[in-house]
Amino acid sequence: MNAATKLGVYFLGLALVFGGALGAGNAVRETAPPEPARQTAHGAPAAHDHGGHGTAKGETPGGLQVSENGYTLTPLTTVEAGEPAEFRFTVSGPDGRPVTDYQVQHDKKLHFIVVSRDLASFQHLHPVLGGDGVWSVPLRLKEPGAYRVFADFAPAGGSGLTLGADVLVAGEYAPRAAARVSRAATVDDYTVYLRGDLVPGQASRLTLSVSKGDKPVTDLQRYLGAYGHLVALRGGDLAYLHVHPEDGATAGPEITFYAQVPSGGEYRLFLDFQHEGKVRTAAFTARAVWVKQAIPSDGHDHTH
Repeated sequence: MNAATKLGVYFLGLALVFGGALGAGNAVRETAPPEPARQTAHGAPAAHDHGGHGTAKGETPGGLQVSENGYTLTPLTTVEAGEPAEFRFTVSGPDGRPVTDYQVQHDKKLHFIVVSRDLASFQHLHPVLGGDGVWSVPLRLKEPGAYRVFADFAPAGGSGLTLGADVLVAGEYAPRAAARVSRAATVDDYTVYLRGDLVPGQASRLTLSVSKGDKPVTDLQRYLGAYGHLVALRGGDLAYLHVHPEDGATAGPEITFYAQVPSGGEYRLFLDFQHEGKVRTAAFTARAVWVKQAIPSDGHDHTH
């Protein structure tokens, strides 16, 4: 069986697994999802004005489409496993030409996220824009498999968008098992603890506390204009959410975000933070659960 065939079988398996999970989720009796709060670019409720690509009712979550509102993401480079590459891509506009004028958001014109489909690997990169509208960034994908790339940007005069595209790296590949739900993550000598729960359709308060050894870190450094950046990806289809800390955030040990996820299920959370001159990424798996309706005092279940 060649590499392309194996990747095809892998995607078929994903469809069967997540299709079955979706069916099982629909069988659980829950209340209708609450009306989502209005959101601004990058995923936080407008009332907090943190910026982020939110999901209003009826909208498609960010990152699921290669083309949206006339803008299209086009990768121009193939990648070989373990080999460094200068990855190139364009974002074309409604006129079909590569976009060359972008708004600066959190110190950059475009944020580029690269993840493996099994969510075991994550990179947050910042490409360079050429005068011809072609973006380029050094990229190394260590292992064969299926990857998803996200371009998170706002064209000049337009609103924020996140476009996504698949990149396949040929070779022998077996997806890794999904990470278990956890409220603690370690990276280097740091431990990050997660408080709060994801509730679909609501602005969920998440607080992440950073410590080194047994000591809380109180001198986090700003990275891209904030003390932390949180990316959430939904298991299965990798619906994308990028949120920034609430206003008035301090330099640690706690970083608080408001994240509004579009549905129930498991999400992989990636926190970028900077300390002692180095950016590190802590990864968690969290489960979003609909708020269930209370049973009336007459003892009968009136949900339908």
